[in-house]
Amino acid sequence: MDENEQQEQNRPQEPEQHPAHNRYFKIKPFSFVMLIFTLVILTAGITFFALTFGDDKVVEVVSPQKTDRQEFQKFYDAYDEIKKNYFEDIDDKAVLDGAINGMVDALDDPYSDYLNTEETEHLMENISSSFQGIGAEIQEAEGYIKVVSPIKNSPAEKVGLLPNDLIQSVDGKSIQGMSSSEAVMLIRGEKGTTVTLTIKRGEKAEPFEVKIKRDDIPIETVYAEMLDGGIAHIRMTTFSEHTYDELLTALDEMEAKGMKGLVLDVRQNPGGVLDGALKISDLFLDKGKTVLQTEEKGKKPVLYPASGGRKVEVPVALVVDDGSASASEILAGALKESSDIPLVGIKTFGKGTVQSPLDMKDGSNLKITTAKWLTPDGNWIHKKGIEPDVKVDYPSYAMLPFLDPSEEMKEGQVSANTETAKEMLKAVGYDAGKIDGLFDETMTQAVKKLQADLKLEENGVLSGDTAIGLMNKLREKIEKDDPQLLKAKQVVLDKIGK
Repeated sequence: MDENEQQEQNRPQEPEQHPAHNRYFKIKPFSFVMLIFTLVILTAGITFFALTFGDDKVVEVVSPQKTDRQEFQKFYDAYDEIKKNYFEDIDDKAVLDGAINGMVDALDDPYSDYLNTEETEHLMENISSSFQGIGAEIQEAEGYIKVVSPIKNSPAEKVGLLPNDLIQSVDGKSIQGMSSSEAVMLIRGEKGTTVTLTIKRGEKAEPFEVKIKRDDIPIETVYAEMLDGGIAHIRMTTFSEHTYDELLTALDEMEAKGMKGLVLDVRQNPGGVLDGALKISDLFLDKGKTVLQTEEKGKKPVLYPASGGRKVEVPVALVVDDGSASASEILAGALKESSDIPLVGIKTFGKGTVQSPLDMKDGSNLKITTAKWLTPDGNWIHKKGIEPDVKVDYPSYAMLPFLDPSEEMKEGQVSANTETAKEMLKAVGYDAGKIDGLFDETMTQAVKKLQADLKLEENGVLSGDTAIGLMNKLREKIEKDDPQLLKAKQVVLDKIGK
Protein backbone atom coordinates (compact mmCIF):
# COMPACT_ATOMS: atom_id res chain seq x y z
CA MET A 1 0.00 0.00 0.00
CA ASP A 2 1.59 3.37 -0.98
CA GLU A 3 1.64 6.59 1.03
CA ASN A 4 -1.16 8.36 -0.77
CA GLU A 5 -3.49 5.46 -0.15
CA GLN A 6 -2.60 5.44 3.56
CA GLN A 7 -3.34 9.16 3.87
CA GLU A 8 -6.62 8.69 2.10
CA GLN A 9 -7.70 5.98 4.52
CA ASN A 10 -6.78 8.14 7.59
CA ARG A 11 -8.73 11.20 6.39
CA PRO A 12 -12.03 11.75 8.28
CA GLN A 13 -15.08 10.69 6.29
CA GLU A 14 -17.75 13.41 5.84
CA PRO A 15 -21.10 12.91 4.35
CA GLU A 16 -21.21 14.09 0.75
CA GLN A 17 -24.06 16.12 -0.66
CA HIS A 18 -24.07 14.73 -4.23
CA PRO A 19 -27.23 14.68 -6.26
CA ALA A 20 -29.11 11.40 -6.33
CA HIS A 21 -28.13 10.65 -9.90
CA ASN A 22 -24.46 10.63 -8.96
CA ARG A 23 -24.85 7.93 -6.32
CA TYR A 24 -22.98 4.63 -6.88
CA PHE A 25 -21.89 1.39 -5.17
CA LYS A 26 -18.26 0.63 -4.92
CA ILE A 27 -17.51 -3.01 -5.95
CA LYS A 28 -14.20 -4.76 -5.94
CA PRO A 29 -12.90 -5.61 -9.46
CA PHE A 30 -13.07 -9.42 -9.01
CA SER A 31 -16.67 -9.31 -7.78
CA PHE A 32 -17.60 -7.07 -10.69
CA VAL A 33 -16.17 -9.50 -13.25
CA MET A 34 -17.99 -12.46 -11.71
CA LEU A 35 -21.27 -10.53 -11.71
CA ILE A 36 -20.94 -9.72 -15.40
CA PHE A 37 -20.08 -13.34 -16.22
CA THR A 38 -23.14 -14.61 -14.30
CA LEU A 39 -25.46 -12.18 -16.08
CA VAL A 40 -24.14 -13.29 -19.49
CA ILE A 41 -24.73 -16.97 -18.69
CA LEU A 42 -28.22 -16.27 -17.31
CA THR A 43 -29.18 -14.18 -20.33
CA ALA A 44 -27.96 -16.84 -22.74
CA GLY A 45 -29.94 -19.51 -20.89
CA ILE A 46 -33.17 -17.50 -20.93
CA THR A 47 -32.73 -16.71 -24.61
CA PHE A 48 -32.06 -20.36 -25.50
CA PHE A 49 -35.15 -21.52 -23.58
CA ALA A 50 -37.39 -18.91 -25.18
CA LEU A 51 -36.24 -19.58 -28.71
CA THR A 52 -36.35 -23.33 -28.36
CA PHE A 53 -39.58 -23.91 -26.46
CA GLY A 54 -41.53 -20.72 -26.99
CA ASP A 55 -44.66 -20.58 -29.10
CA ASP A 56 -42.92 -18.37 -31.67
CA LYS A 57 -39.59 -20.14 -31.80
CA VAL A 58 -37.44 -18.99 -34.69
CA VAL A 59 -34.67 -21.60 -34.59
CA GLU A 60 -34.61 -25.35 -34.14
CA VAL A 61 -32.37 -27.39 -31.90
CA VAL A 62 -29.81 -29.19 -34.02
CA SER A 63 -29.04 -32.73 -32.92
CA PRO A 64 -25.47 -34.05 -32.98
CA GLN A 65 -26.50 -36.48 -35.71
CA LYS A 66 -27.76 -33.61 -37.80
CA THR A 67 -24.38 -31.86 -37.77
CA ASP A 68 -22.19 -34.94 -37.81
CA ARG A 69 -24.06 -36.68 -40.67
CA GLN A 70 -24.34 -34.03 -43.35
CA GLU A 71 -25.71 -36.54 -45.87
CA PHE A 72 -28.92 -36.60 -43.81
CA GLN A 73 -29.43 -32.83 -43.90
CA LYS A 74 -31.82 -33.18 -46.86
CA PHE A 75 -33.81 -35.81 -44.96
CA TYR A 76 -34.12 -33.59 -41.88
CA ASP A 77 -35.14 -30.62 -44.00
CA ALA A 78 -37.85 -32.67 -45.72
CA TYR A 79 -39.12 -34.05 -42.41
CA ASP A 80 -39.23 -30.57 -40.84
CA GLU A 81 -41.13 -29.20 -43.84
CA ILE A 82 -43.70 -32.02 -43.68
CA LYS A 83 -44.04 -31.74 -39.93
CA LYS A 84 -44.55 -27.98 -40.07
CA ASN A 85 -46.65 -27.45 -43.18
CA TYR A 86 -48.57 -30.64 -43.97
CA PHE A 87 -52.26 -29.78 -43.70
CA GLU A 88 -52.98 -32.52 -41.14
CA ASP A 89 -51.12 -33.98 -38.20
CA ILE A 90 -48.70 -36.70 -39.27
CA ASP A 91 -47.95 -40.07 -37.70
CA ASP A 92 -44.25 -39.77 -36.89
CA LYS A 93 -43.78 -43.54 -36.63
CA ALA A 94 -45.48 -44.22 -39.95
CA VAL A 95 -43.38 -41.54 -41.65
CA LEU A 96 -40.18 -43.02 -40.23
CA ASP A 97 -41.16 -46.56 -41.23
CA GLY A 98 -41.94 -45.26 -44.71
CA ALA A 99 -38.53 -43.60 -44.91
CA ILE A 100 -36.76 -46.84 -43.97
CA ASN A 101 -38.86 -48.77 -46.48
CA GLY A 102 -37.88 -46.22 -49.09
CA MET A 103 -34.18 -46.69 -48.35
CA VAL A 104 -34.49 -50.46 -48.61
CA ASP A 105 -36.56 -50.25 -51.81
CA ALA A 106 -33.92 -47.98 -53.33
CA LEU A 107 -31.43 -50.85 -53.06
CA ASP A 108 -33.40 -52.57 -55.83
CA ASP A 109 -32.72 -55.87 -54.09
CA PRO A 110 -35.67 -58.28 -53.75
CA TYR A 111 -33.94 -60.05 -50.85
CA SER A 112 -33.52 -56.97 -48.63
CA ASP A 113 -36.62 -56.02 -46.67
CA TYR A 114 -37.94 -54.02 -43.73
CA LEU A 115 -40.82 -55.06 -41.48
CA ASN A 116 -42.30 -52.57 -39.05
CA THR A 117 -43.21 -53.63 -35.53
CA GLU A 118 -46.73 -54.80 -36.39
CA GLU A 119 -45.62 -56.70 -39.49
CA THR A 120 -42.83 -58.43 -37.56
CA GLU A 121 -45.19 -59.48 -34.78
CA HIS A 122 -47.78 -60.76 -37.26
CA LEU A 123 -45.20 -62.69 -39.24
CA MET A 124 -43.75 -64.31 -36.11
CA GLU A 125 -47.24 -65.29 -34.96
CA ASN A 126 -47.90 -66.95 -38.30
CA ILE A 127 -44.56 -68.72 -38.31
CA SER A 128 -45.14 -70.12 -34.83
CA SER A 129 -48.69 -71.14 -35.69
CA SER A 130 -47.87 -74.61 -37.01
CA PHE A 131 -46.67 -73.14 -40.31
CA GLN A 132 -50.16 -72.56 -41.62
CA GLY A 133 -50.58 -71.12 -45.09
CA ILE A 134 -50.25 -72.28 -48.69
CA GLY A 135 -46.61 -73.42 -48.57
CA ALA A 136 -44.76 -71.48 -51.26
CA GLU A 137 -41.49 -69.57 -51.24
CA ILE A 138 -41.95 -66.21 -52.98
CA GLN A 139 -39.88 -63.16 -53.86
CA GLU A 140 -40.42 -59.73 -55.41
CA ALA A 141 -39.42 -59.55 -59.08
CA GLU A 142 -39.86 -56.52 -61.34
CA GLY A 143 -42.84 -55.22 -59.43
CA TYR A 144 -44.57 -58.59 -59.13
CA ILE A 145 -44.41 -61.46 -56.68
CA LYS A 146 -42.80 -64.54 -58.18
CA VAL A 147 -43.09 -68.11 -56.91
CA VAL A 148 -39.60 -69.44 -56.24
CA SER A 149 -40.87 -72.87 -55.34
CA PRO A 150 -43.86 -74.60 -53.73
CA ILE A 151 -43.09 -76.83 -50.75
CA LYS A 152 -43.52 -80.56 -51.24
CA ASN A 153 -46.97 -81.85 -50.21
CA SER A 154 -48.16 -78.30 -49.53
CA PRO A 155 -51.46 -76.82 -50.76
CA ALA A 156 -49.46 -74.75 -53.26
CA GLU A 157 -47.93 -77.87 -54.79
CA LYS A 158 -51.21 -79.77 -54.82
CA VAL A 159 -52.99 -77.10 -56.87
CA GLY A 160 -50.12 -76.99 -59.33
CA LEU A 161 -48.22 -73.76 -58.58
CA LEU A 162 -44.84 -73.80 -60.34
CA PRO A 163 -41.54 -71.92 -60.04
CA ASN A 164 -41.62 -68.57 -61.86
CA ASP A 165 -45.41 -68.23 -61.65
CA LEU A 166 -46.27 -64.55 -61.13
CA ILE A 167 -48.88 -63.75 -58.49
CA GLN A 168 -50.74 -60.68 -59.73
CA SER A 169 -53.43 -60.38 -57.06
CA VAL A 170 -54.62 -61.91 -53.79
CA ASP A 171 -58.36 -62.19 -53.25
CA GLY A 172 -58.87 -59.65 -56.01
CA LYS A 173 -56.40 -57.13 -54.54
CA SER A 174 -53.48 -56.26 -56.79
CA ILE A 175 -50.11 -56.84 -55.16
CA GLN A 176 -48.10 -55.17 -57.89
CA GLY A 177 -45.37 -53.10 -56.28
CA MET A 178 -45.63 -54.85 -52.92
CA SER A 179 -42.63 -56.34 -51.15
CA SER A 180 -42.55 -60.07 -50.57
CA SER A 181 -43.23 -59.50 -46.86
CA GLU A 182 -46.34 -57.44 -47.63
CA ALA A 183 -47.56 -60.15 -50.00
CA VAL A 184 -46.94 -62.86 -47.40
CA MET A 185 -49.18 -60.95 -44.98
CA LEU A 186 -52.04 -61.31 -47.46
CA ILE A 187 -51.37 -64.88 -48.59
CA ARG A 188 -50.84 -66.49 -45.18
CA GLY A 189 -53.82 -67.39 -43.05
CA GLU A 190 -55.44 -69.91 -40.78
CA LYS A 191 -55.89 -73.54 -41.69
CA GLY A 192 -59.15 -74.21 -43.50
CA THR A 193 -59.53 -70.71 -44.94
CA THR A 194 -59.31 -70.12 -48.70
CA VAL A 195 -57.27 -67.61 -50.65
CA THR A 196 -57.67 -66.84 -54.36
CA LEU A 197 -54.54 -66.02 -56.33
CA THR A 198 -54.43 -64.62 -59.85
CA ILE A 199 -51.52 -66.31 -61.61
CA LYS A 200 -49.70 -65.47 -64.82
CA ARG A 201 -47.63 -68.32 -66.24
CA GLY A 202 -45.46 -67.46 -69.21
CA GLU A 203 -45.23 -64.20 -71.15
CA LYS A 204 -48.11 -64.76 -73.54
CA ALA A 205 -50.48 -66.82 -71.43
CA GLU A 206 -53.63 -65.28 -70.01
CA PRO A 207 -53.82 -64.94 -66.21
CA PHE A 208 -55.89 -67.54 -64.38
CA GLU A 209 -57.27 -67.83 -60.86
CA VAL A 210 -56.30 -70.47 -58.32
CA LYS A 211 -58.28 -71.08 -55.14
CA ILE A 212 -56.09 -72.59 -52.44
CA LYS A 213 -57.27 -73.92 -49.11
CA ARG A 214 -54.73 -73.07 -46.46
CA ASP A 215 -53.41 -75.91 -44.35
CA ASP A 216 -50.61 -76.93 -41.99
CA ILE A 217 -47.37 -76.79 -43.95
CA PRO A 218 -45.31 -79.99 -43.66
CA ILE A 219 -42.33 -79.54 -41.37
CA GLU A 220 -40.51 -82.61 -42.71
CA THR A 221 -37.80 -81.56 -45.11
CA VAL A 222 -36.30 -84.92 -46.17
CA TYR A 223 -38.08 -87.78 -47.97
CA ALA A 224 -36.33 -91.04 -48.84
CA GLU A 225 -37.26 -94.06 -50.96
CA MET A 226 -35.36 -97.00 -52.41
CA LEU A 227 -35.58 -97.39 -56.17
CA ASP A 228 -34.75 -100.60 -57.96
CA GLY A 229 -31.10 -101.47 -58.50
CA GLY A 230 -30.17 -100.33 -55.01
CA ILE A 231 -30.44 -96.64 -55.94
CA ALA A 232 -31.71 -94.45 -53.10
CA HIS A 233 -33.72 -91.35 -53.93
CA ILE A 234 -33.55 -88.69 -51.20
CA ARG A 235 -35.41 -85.45 -51.71
CA MET A 236 -34.81 -82.33 -49.61
CA THR A 237 -37.56 -79.71 -49.79
CA THR A 238 -35.80 -76.94 -47.86
CA PHE A 239 -32.73 -76.28 -45.73
CA SER A 240 -34.04 -75.84 -42.19
CA GLU A 241 -32.25 -76.15 -38.87
CA HIS A 242 -33.20 -79.85 -38.79
CA THR A 243 -32.55 -80.86 -42.41
CA TYR A 244 -29.00 -82.08 -41.79
CA ASP A 245 -30.12 -84.42 -39.01
CA GLU A 246 -33.07 -85.61 -41.10
CA LEU A 247 -30.69 -86.36 -43.97
CA LEU A 248 -28.37 -88.37 -41.72
CA THR A 249 -31.35 -90.46 -40.58
CA ALA A 250 -32.43 -91.02 -44.19
CA LEU A 251 -28.91 -92.06 -45.18
CA ASP A 252 -28.83 -94.55 -42.31
CA GLU A 253 -32.15 -96.02 -43.44
CA MET A 254 -31.03 -96.30 -47.06
CA GLU A 255 -27.68 -97.82 -46.12
CA ALA A 256 -29.52 -100.42 -44.02
CA LYS A 257 -31.52 -101.30 -47.15
CA GLY A 258 -28.38 -101.85 -49.20
CA MET A 259 -27.86 -98.48 -50.87
CA LYS A 260 -25.42 -98.79 -53.79
CA GLY A 261 -25.94 -95.34 -55.24
CA LEU A 262 -27.77 -92.12 -54.42
CA VAL A 263 -29.88 -89.63 -56.32
CA LEU A 264 -30.05 -86.47 -54.22
CA ASP A 265 -32.97 -84.25 -55.23
CA VAL A 266 -33.29 -80.50 -54.54
CA ARG A 267 -35.82 -79.63 -57.21
CA GLN A 268 -38.17 -76.85 -56.11
CA ASN A 269 -36.08 -76.41 -52.97
CA PRO A 270 -35.93 -72.63 -52.32
CA GLY A 271 -33.03 -72.87 -49.89
CA GLY A 272 -32.84 -71.89 -46.24
CA VAL A 273 -30.12 -71.58 -43.61
CA LEU A 274 -26.52 -71.25 -44.78
CA ASP A 275 -25.19 -73.52 -42.03
CA GLY A 276 -27.38 -76.38 -43.27
CA ALA A 277 -26.01 -76.03 -46.80
CA LEU A 278 -22.45 -76.11 -45.49
CA LYS A 279 -22.94 -79.22 -43.35
CA ILE A 280 -24.82 -81.13 -46.04
CA SER A 281 -22.29 -80.23 -48.74
CA ASP A 282 -19.55 -81.43 -46.37
CA LEU A 283 -20.94 -84.99 -46.58
CA PHE A 284 -19.98 -85.23 -50.25
CA LEU A 285 -16.59 -83.43 -50.35
CA ASP A 286 -13.13 -84.66 -49.39
CA LYS A 287 -11.50 -82.94 -46.44
CA GLY A 288 -10.01 -79.60 -47.38
CA LYS A 289 -12.04 -79.14 -50.57
CA THR A 290 -13.79 -75.77 -50.84
CA VAL A 291 -17.53 -75.76 -50.18
CA LEU A 292 -18.08 -72.10 -51.06
CA GLN A 293 -16.68 -68.61 -50.75
CA THR A 294 -18.35 -65.55 -49.25
CA GLU A 295 -17.36 -61.98 -50.06
CA GLU A 296 -18.38 -58.93 -48.04
CA LYS A 297 -17.98 -55.35 -49.23
CA GLY A 298 -14.35 -54.26 -49.25
CA LYS A 299 -13.06 -57.60 -47.97
CA LYS A 300 -11.32 -60.54 -49.53
CA PRO A 301 -13.35 -63.73 -50.14
CA VAL A 302 -13.55 -66.14 -47.22
CA LEU A 303 -13.18 -69.82 -48.13
CA TYR A 304 -15.11 -72.56 -46.32
CA PRO A 305 -13.28 -75.92 -46.49
CA ALA A 306 -14.85 -79.34 -45.99
CA SER A 307 -14.08 -81.14 -42.74
CA GLY A 308 -12.97 -84.70 -42.19
CA GLY A 309 -16.26 -85.95 -40.77
CA ARG A 310 -18.79 -88.42 -42.15
CA LYS A 311 -18.82 -88.89 -45.92
CA VAL A 312 -21.18 -90.50 -48.43
CA GLU A 313 -19.10 -93.18 -50.17
CA VAL A 314 -21.49 -94.34 -52.94
CA PRO A 315 -21.86 -92.76 -56.42
CA VAL A 316 -24.12 -89.70 -56.38
CA ALA A 317 -26.07 -87.53 -58.83
CA LEU A 318 -27.89 -84.30 -57.92
CA VAL A 319 -31.22 -83.36 -59.53
CA VAL A 320 -31.93 -79.62 -59.89
CA ASP A 321 -34.46 -77.35 -61.58
CA ASP A 322 -35.41 -73.69 -61.82
CA GLY A 323 -36.92 -73.88 -58.32
CA SER A 324 -33.56 -74.88 -56.80
CA ALA A 325 -32.35 -71.67 -55.18
CA SER A 326 -29.92 -70.23 -52.67
CA ALA A 327 -28.74 -73.02 -50.33
CA SER A 328 -29.70 -75.58 -52.98
CA GLU A 329 -27.35 -73.81 -55.37
CA ILE A 330 -24.58 -73.74 -52.76
CA LEU A 331 -24.89 -77.53 -52.59
CA ALA A 332 -25.04 -77.82 -56.39
CA GLY A 333 -21.96 -75.64 -56.87
CA ALA A 334 -19.97 -77.52 -54.24
CA LEU A 335 -20.83 -80.96 -55.63
CA LYS A 336 -20.24 -79.89 -59.24
CA GLU A 337 -16.92 -78.10 -58.77
CA SER A 338 -15.34 -79.76 -55.74
CA SER A 339 -16.55 -83.36 -56.06
CA ASP A 340 -17.27 -83.94 -59.77
CA ILE A 341 -20.80 -85.05 -58.90
CA PRO A 342 -23.02 -84.59 -62.00
CA LEU A 343 -26.06 -82.32 -61.97
CA VAL A 344 -29.16 -83.51 -63.84
CA GLY A 345 -32.20 -81.43 -64.81
CA ILE A 346 -32.50 -77.79 -65.85
CA LYS A 347 -30.71 -74.57 -64.91
CA THR A 348 -31.11 -73.47 -61.28
CA PHE A 349 -32.81 -70.29 -60.08
CA GLY A 350 -29.80 -68.01 -59.58
CA LYS A 351 -29.56 -66.51 -56.08
CA GLY A 352 -26.01 -65.77 -55.04
CA THR A 353 -26.41 -63.43 -52.07
CA VAL A 354 -26.48 -63.78 -48.28
CA GLN A 355 -28.92 -61.88 -46.05
CA SER A 356 -28.51 -60.94 -42.39
CA PRO A 357 -31.55 -59.99 -40.26
CA LEU A 358 -31.29 -57.29 -37.61
CA ASP A 359 -33.88 -56.96 -34.82
CA MET A 360 -34.42 -53.25 -34.16
CA LYS A 361 -34.97 -51.90 -30.66
CA ASP A 362 -38.67 -51.18 -31.27
CA GLY A 363 -39.40 -54.74 -32.42
CA SER A 364 -39.16 -54.08 -36.15
CA ASN A 365 -36.80 -56.07 -38.35
CA LEU A 366 -34.32 -55.02 -41.03
CA LYS A 367 -33.00 -57.70 -43.37
CA ILE A 368 -30.35 -56.65 -45.86
CA THR A 369 -27.96 -58.39 -48.20
CA THR A 370 -24.57 -58.34 -46.51
CA ALA A 371 -22.48 -60.55 -48.78
CA LYS A 372 -22.41 -62.51 -52.00
CA TRP A 373 -21.39 -66.13 -52.16
CA LEU A 374 -19.25 -67.72 -54.85
CA THR A 375 -18.86 -71.32 -55.95
CA PRO A 376 -15.60 -73.12 -55.08
CA ASP A 377 -14.08 -71.96 -58.39
CA GLY A 378 -15.07 -68.35 -57.68
CA ASN A 379 -18.14 -68.14 -59.92
CA TRP A 380 -20.96 -65.78 -58.93
CA ILE A 381 -24.18 -67.42 -60.11
CA HIS A 382 -26.52 -64.57 -59.13
CA LYS A 383 -29.26 -64.08 -61.74
CA LYS A 384 -27.47 -66.68 -63.86
CA GLY A 385 -28.08 -70.00 -62.15
CA ILE A 386 -26.04 -73.17 -62.53
CA GLU A 387 -26.25 -75.19 -65.71
CA PRO A 388 -26.70 -78.97 -65.25
CA ASP A 389 -24.17 -81.43 -66.65
CA VAL A 390 -27.04 -83.47 -68.10
CA LYS A 391 -29.96 -81.34 -69.27
CA VAL A 392 -33.39 -82.94 -69.02
CA ASP A 393 -36.47 -80.74 -69.49
CA TYR A 394 -39.82 -81.23 -67.85
CA PRO A 395 -42.47 -82.68 -70.17
CA SER A 396 -44.76 -80.04 -71.64
CA TYR A 397 -47.78 -81.30 -69.71
CA ALA A 398 -45.98 -80.56 -66.45
CA MET A 399 -46.24 -76.84 -67.22
CA LEU A 400 -49.99 -76.73 -67.89
CA PRO A 401 -51.99 -74.14 -65.92
CA PHE A 402 -54.39 -75.00 -63.14
CA LEU A 403 -58.03 -75.85 -63.87
CA ASP A 404 -60.51 -73.97 -61.71
CA PRO A 405 -62.91 -76.61 -60.31
CA SER A 406 -65.58 -73.95 -59.84
CA GLU A 407 -65.72 -73.32 -63.58
CA GLU A 408 -68.12 -75.56 -65.51
CA MET A 409 -66.97 -76.74 -68.96
CA LYS A 410 -69.35 -78.67 -71.20
CA GLU A 411 -70.06 -79.53 -74.80
CA GLY A 412 -70.43 -76.60 -77.18
CA GLN A 413 -68.25 -74.16 -75.25
CA VAL A 414 -65.07 -72.60 -76.61
CA SER A 415 -62.34 -71.43 -74.22
CA ALA A 416 -58.61 -71.52 -73.49
CA ASN A 417 -59.34 -73.68 -70.45
CA THR A 418 -60.92 -76.32 -72.69
CA GLU A 419 -57.66 -76.55 -74.64
CA THR A 420 -55.73 -76.99 -71.39
CA ALA A 421 -58.16 -79.72 -70.25
CA LYS A 422 -57.75 -81.56 -73.57
CA GLU A 423 -53.97 -81.56 -73.14
CA MET A 424 -54.37 -82.95 -69.60
CA LEU A 425 -56.76 -85.67 -70.78
CA LYS A 426 -54.35 -86.67 -73.54
CA ALA A 427 -51.38 -86.75 -71.12
CA VAL A 428 -53.14 -89.19 -68.76
CA GLY A 429 -54.38 -91.48 -71.53
CA TYR A 430 -57.80 -90.24 -72.69
CA ASP A 431 -58.58 -89.40 -76.31
CA ALA A 432 -60.03 -85.88 -76.27
CA GLY A 433 -59.72 -85.30 -80.01
CA LYS A 434 -58.08 -82.31 -81.63
CA ILE A 435 -56.21 -80.07 -79.18
CA ASP A 436 -58.12 -76.81 -79.49
CA GLY A 437 -60.53 -74.69 -77.47
CA LEU A 438 -63.74 -76.43 -78.61
CA PHE A 439 -65.50 -78.70 -76.15
CA ASP A 440 -66.83 -81.19 -78.72
CA GLU A 441 -68.47 -84.62 -78.55
CA THR A 442 -65.12 -86.44 -78.50
CA MET A 443 -64.11 -84.52 -75.42
CA THR A 444 -67.47 -85.23 -73.78
CA GLN A 445 -66.85 -88.96 -74.18
CA ALA A 446 -63.32 -88.59 -72.78
CA VAL A 447 -64.67 -86.79 -69.72
CA LYS A 448 -67.29 -89.51 -69.19
CA LYS A 449 -64.56 -92.20 -69.27
CA LEU A 450 -62.57 -90.20 -66.76
CA GLN A 451 -65.62 -89.90 -64.50
CA ALA A 452 -66.21 -93.64 -64.70
CA ASP A 453 -62.61 -94.31 -63.60
CA LEU A 454 -63.04 -91.81 -60.78
CA LYS A 455 -66.38 -93.40 -59.81
CA LEU A 456 -68.23 -90.12 -60.36
CA GLU A 457 -71.49 -89.30 -62.11
CA GLU A 458 -70.91 -89.70 -65.87
CA ASN A 459 -72.48 -86.47 -67.10
CA GLY A 460 -69.64 -85.35 -69.39
CA VAL A 461 -69.30 -81.99 -67.60
CA LEU A 462 -65.80 -81.02 -66.50
CA SER A 463 -65.96 -79.23 -63.15
CA GLY A 464 -65.71 -79.83 -59.40
CA ASP A 465 -64.46 -83.30 -58.43
CA THR A 466 -63.95 -84.22 -62.08
CA ALA A 467 -61.50 -81.35 -62.60
CA ILE A 468 -59.73 -82.14 -59.32
CA GLY A 469 -59.52 -85.81 -60.23
CA LEU A 470 -58.02 -84.97 -63.63
CA MET A 471 -55.33 -82.78 -62.07
CA ASN A 472 -54.54 -85.46 -59.48
CA LYS A 473 -54.04 -88.01 -62.26
CA LEU A 474 -51.73 -85.61 -64.05
CA ARG A 475 -49.67 -85.01 -60.91
CA GLU A 476 -49.38 -88.76 -60.35
CA LYS A 477 -48.13 -89.17 -63.91
CA ILE A 478 -45.56 -86.42 -63.46
CA GLU A 479 -44.26 -88.13 -60.33
CA LYS A 480 -44.27 -91.61 -61.88
CA ASP A 481 -42.89 -90.76 -65.31
CA ASP A 482 -40.24 -88.40 -64.01
CA PRO A 483 -37.70 -88.00 -66.83
CA GLN A 484 -35.21 -86.09 -64.70
CA LEU A 485 -35.24 -88.63 -61.89
CA LEU A 486 -35.05 -91.54 -64.32
CA LYS A 487 -32.05 -89.98 -66.07
CA ALA A 488 -30.29 -89.26 -62.77
CA LYS A 489 -30.86 -92.88 -61.73
CA GLN A 490 -29.30 -94.07 -64.97
CA VAL A 491 -26.32 -91.76 -64.47
CA VAL A 492 -25.68 -93.31 -61.05
CA LEU A 493 -26.09 -96.84 -62.38
CA ASP A 494 -23.56 -96.07 -65.08
CA LYS A 495 -21.12 -94.82 -62.43
CA ILE A 496 -21.34 -98.08 -60.46
CA GLY A 497 -20.97 -100.17 -63.62
CA LYS A 498 -24.53 -101.33 -64.28
